[in-house]
Amino acid sequence: MTPHPTERSSAPPGRRPVRRTAGIALLATATILAGTASAIAGPSKPTPTSVTATGPSELSTTTRLADRRSLVVGDRAYAMGDESGLYPATGWHIRGEMGGFWSQPIKLLDGIWFGLDGNWLGKDVAAAKYTSGHGYSRIDYSGSVNVRRTDFVPDGVRATLVGLTLSSSTAKTVKLNVDAHSELMQSYPWGGTTPSTADANLPDTGDYTDGALRFREQGTPSYPNATAHDYAAFVGSSLRPTAHALGPDHRGPQDPAVICPADGTAPPRCDDSAFGKGTGGGLTYDVKLGAGQQKTIWFAVAGSDQGSQAAEREYGKALSNPDKLLRAKTAARQQIDAQSAVDLPGDRQLQQSVEWSKQNLADSVQQANNLQIRDVNEGKDYPAPAGTVATARWFGAGFPDYPWLFATDGEYTSFAAVAAGQFDTVKDHLKSLRDVSDILNNRSGKVAHEVTPTGDVYFGSNQSAGNTDETVKFPSTVALLWRWTGDNKFRDEMYDFTVRNLQYVYRELDKDGDGWPEGLGNVERSGMGVEKLDNTVYLIRGLSDLADLAASKHDAKTQQWATTRVNDLESRFEAQWWVPQAMGYADSVDDPANPANDNTPIFQRHWIGVTPMEAVVTKPGQPASPLASADHAKTALDQRETACYTGEFGLFHTGTGATSDPGGNHGATCDPVVSQVQSERSIFSLNTSIMAVAEGNFGRMGTKQQQTYTTDNARIQLDPSVWETPGAMPEIAPSPDSPANIGRPFYDRSMTLQAWGTYGILWPVIHQQLGVDPDLGHGRIAVVPQIPAGQPKVAGSNIRVGKGSLDVSARLAGKALSTDVTVKGVSAALTVGAVLPSGAKVKSVTVDGHAAQYKLVTTSRGTEVQVPGNGSHTELRITLR
Repeated sequence: MTPHPTERSSAPPGRRPVRRTAGIALLATATILAGTASAIAGPSKPTPTSVTATGPSELSTTTRLADRRSLVVGDRAYAMGDESGLYPATGWHIRGEMGGFWSQPIKLLDGIWFGLDGNWLGKDVAAAKYTSGHGYSRIDYSGSVNVRRTDFVPDGVRATLVGLTLSSSTAKTVKLNVDAHSELMQSYPWGGTTPSTADANLPDTGDYTDGALRFREQGTPSYPNATAHDYAAFVGSSLRPTAHALGPDHRGPQDPAVICPADGTAPPRCDDSAFGKGTGGGLTYDVKLGAGQQKTIWFAVAGSDQGSQAAEREYGKALSNPDKLLRAKTAARQQIDAQSAVDLPGDRQLQQSVEWSKQNLADSVQQANNLQIRDVNEGKDYPAPAGTVATARWFGAGFPDYPWLFATDGEYTSFAAVAAGQFDTVKDHLKSLRDVSDILNNRSGKVAHEVTPTGDVYFGSNQSAGNTDETVKFPSTVALLWRWTGDNKFRDEMYDFTVRNLQYVYRELDKDGDGWPEGLGNVERSGMGVEKLDNTVYLIRGLSDLADLAASKHDAKTQQWATTRVNDLESRFEAQWWVPQAMGYADSVDDPANPANDNTPIFQRHWIGVTPMEAVVTKPGQPASPLASADHAKTALDQRETACYTGEFGLFHTGTGATSDPGGNHGATCDPVVSQVQSERSIFSLNTSIMAVAEGNFGRMGTKQQQTYTTDNARIQLDPSVWETPGAMPEIAPSPDSPANIGRPFYDRSMTLQAWGTYGILWPVIHQQLGVDPDLGHGRIAVVPQIPAGQPKVAGSNIRVGKGSLDVSARLAGKALSTDVTVKGVSAALTVGAVLPSGAKVKSVTVDGHAAQYKLVTTSRGTEVQVPGNGSHTELRITLR
């Protein structure tokens, strides 16, 4: 199985005009179906040579379509097949069942297949091109009848819509066959849990009703605490079929099905799983085409876990006006595109990665209702529910195997989301985590790790060992959102939980009283001590952020409690965790196998060694600063840039070097330390993100510094020689120890879209390069850009802060450095500035054309020139010596 970095559930990357006219919106459906996005996306923008773009807001590929996963997502449904239009058995949580059509918390179909005059699309009629758009996908087929297939999921509707646009040079009547194979099952239990999918999944039934196929699964599984359910799915079109059929197969060209075993050796490509208990049906239509005429027929796959009537309502919503729903979808995505729009003339690939990363976040939003909260104890138990969460909404961690609620993932993803202006989903994600955690853990303050859409909590109860990192990160994520929005109501709603988060850590996870928290962190590998670096780093940040929240609440007792502890831990951090001979920080301390260890550092070269440079500590009256000291940060970041830690596409999970592991060292050696583990040269998009952010925190913006890592994440998203799904940033990059997804079986791949990788694109650009740093909780905003080395300009528009926005442009031309800032709809004290190029000195400063007083402030990024902002628009000009 492909490991998630936390391993718990795997067990064993152009600027747009803001205004849109009604006329443009009305063209959306026609232009998408016709394959030309220019009419809905505004004027074209420069495209990097490494990106194949068929038009603004689209990316296309024509090679190995049957080996690539497709994905369309809405907040109430999503669908995954391959890019030829077929549906191989996909995913490993329930082996082979994680693809197809879903509406949380259930799967609806294995797939839907289309045939023309007896020839199945994707097999008999080959797909010529696959296109990813903002909120939709498209597949082109060429034959005697040209076919363009457009898939999208309307937000707010539990359905996926598929439009077939047919055209012929001669008049004819086409026989259109549609096959559908059901697989109604819930997202938990999984294949290897107790109970398992085999125990939970009941046989489906199928029938034909009013022109549609209807599939149902009704009953109660036989294991204790199972509940009765009534799942239903509808498949059909607004056209009336001329014939229908029912039967056990109906997988189009994938009959007879190759079945994946539940585990162990499997064929390289399967059509269904050993857990499958679905059934099938077919619909036949006669479609009359005039010569040169285009005709679009919409099909819907809709369903519900609340019975047949509820499913039929969703089906009716989807087919009531598909064109209108598509216009609404594209309009919503245009709005997302217009927020945090950037102009990076020195790095067009990164500019386009910002564009697609915002869409990746929007593609990750999921919602489920009626979550029955159970502690399933890593799949070993199935107790009665402890309570119900009426609605949960979140950033799904990754597709297809992690589209549910994670704390670790969501906390990292929130930094990207606030930079993109997607505040509401961050709020919903945090509220959902709190609601689930309080029911699960009886208000202890511990944050649940992994919550499936059914409400089953795989890991993160009071009875489990961790993860500590997400509990200590929660106050920081609340503070992050509060600073970007100034939303005191949200702060007040979450405050009690944030206090209980850190009280829990000190009450339960510091048994030896040394202040370093115990428990699992992001890395779960053998030989680690009980106290982990990332937990310590994020606890220090969390304490500082809780103190800030407490001060704003006039809660002096909590403020003092948190401040005392953060000061203590900071004062001892470097002496405890720095390992000079390793040129880096220890991954953990306190080896449980050695009682005499007494907090001796354990160095294993894991990616968490970068977190002291990535995490920023906020203190009143001081510039926010990374935890790591400047000298240690330079040494550690220099070391992480070497071949021992960084590969072609980013930062290794575990670096290479001398080891006592019997497998030996699989790479270069860059330090004299002998670790106890082998390297793990898998490059997760998160690890690369952490490194990109850490470099930016210390003003390391060069081509061999931050730009290396932002480019790495942008390439796996945008480079056609690398991507699997165009525009989607995956969980793991092609790596020495993790081959590219496209060459692996569909049931043994990492995620084709993982939300957290956007952290390494959006935060470096919006927060670090453009320098946008809101602190609206305290009524202020700072905008202090830092232009990457060798680049002339960075600019951004419609960057959301609070209920308004700002535009920023920074330029460097010879000895002239400038920052222009426009603030709209926000009342706050504004500081405008610029980070000086290394070694530069100031000759003069003007604001709005007049000589001005200024401050020189030394920060971890370098020397900053700062001036007070001047109303809604400020023009800062700095002449360098």
